[in-house]
Amino acid sequence: MDRALVLNSKDNVANAIEEIKEGELIAINIGVEVKKVIIRKIKKGGGVIKYGERIGKAVEDIEKGSHVHVHNVESERGRGDLKAY
Repeated sequence: MDRALVLNSKDNVANAIEEIKEGELIAINIGVEVKKVIIRKIKKGGGVIKYGERIGKAVEDIEKGSHVHVHNVESERGRGDLKAY
């Protein structure tokens, strides 16, 4: 969880959202665009879950931290040719 936020890409000051002790090092997200990223390894054929719903299956092993998109996930939503899972 972020402990400080940068509200605008022009800002040069972050806003602490909880107590930060003097000298403590923290990470601050300063405008890196984040897309879908795997938070746990998914084996080939395993379900890809987003918003608590299965949105597809992995077409290859996907390592933690990897970007998830059409290159490594086959959609299973709205196809009509697949059984419900």
